[in-house]
Amino acid sequence: MDLGIKGRVALVHGGGGGLGSAISLALAQEGCLTAVCDVNLDAAQATAQRISTAGGRAIAVQWDLADAAAHADRHAQIVAELGEVDILVNNTGGPPPTTAKNADPALWARFFDEMVLSVIQITDLVLPSMEKKGWGRIITSTSSGVIVPIPNLAISNALRMSLVGWSKTLAREVAPSGITANIVLPGRIATARIQQLDEAKAARDGVSIEQIQKASTQTIPMQRYGRTEEYGQVVAFLASQAASYVTGSVMRVDGGLIANI
Repeated sequence: MDLGIKGRVALVHGGGGGLGSAISLALAQEGCLTAVCDVNLDAAQATAQRISTAGGRAIAVQWDLADAAAHADRHAQIVAELGEVDILVNNTGGPPPTTAKNADPALWARFFDEMVLSVIQITDLVLPSMEKKGWGRIITSTSSGVIVPIPNLAISNALRMSLVGWSKTLAREVAPSGITANIVLPGRIATARIQQLDEAKAARDGVSIEQIQKASTQTIPMQRYGRTEEYGQVVAFLASQAASYVTGSVMRVDGGLIANI
C-alpha cells in the first residue's frame, strides 16, 4: 500500500533508539527523506546508514533535547539539508523510576524541560512551514502510563499525560490548516528501555528478570512483547495521506495490554 508520503521530510527524535529507529525505518520505507535525530550521534548514524543501505535518504543529527538553545540551529540544519519538515515525530527518552512522593524537584524540572518543553518548542519551529503548505503531521510517542499509570514511574506518568493534553488542544488549533496531531502509546515493546525497567523491577523484587518478563507477558492478551517494527508501522500510517482525517487521537500499540476502553 502506498501511504502517499514519498518525498515528504520527516524529523524523528530518539531516532537511534529502539522505537525511534523503527519509526525512522518505517517512514524511510515509504519514501520519506528522514532526519534521524538523537543525543547519541553514533546511534543516529547507525539508523541513517541502514536507511541509506536500503536505498533511502537520511541524515543523522546529534540533538540533545536538554539543550533548548540549540533547537533552532538543529532545525535549520535539517531544513538546509532536506527541506522543510512535513512530519515531526516527538519521541523522547524517559526519566528513571520514581515514586510520586518525595521525588527531587530538580528531577521533575529537568525532565519537564527534556520531555515536555522541548517537544512544544520544536513543534512550534516546524508548524509555520506546515501551515504555509496546508499539510503536516505531528506525532508524539508517550506511554501506556497515560491511560493506566505505571507504579514507580510517577514522573513519566505525569509528564507524558501533559503531552496528551497539549496534543489534543493543538489538534483543534491546526486542523483547519490540514495538519494532524496524534498521540501514539506503546505497551510493552521489546526495547532497551523496557529491558532496563524489567531489570530494575527484578532487582527491587529480588527475583530473576526471566520471572519478571514471564509475569509481564502473562498480562498481555497476545502473550508476547511487541516488536519495534510493529510500532513503527503504526506511526507511518498516522503520518500517511490515508490518515488525513485522524487527529486528536490516542493510538494504542499494546497487544491488548490496556484493559480500559
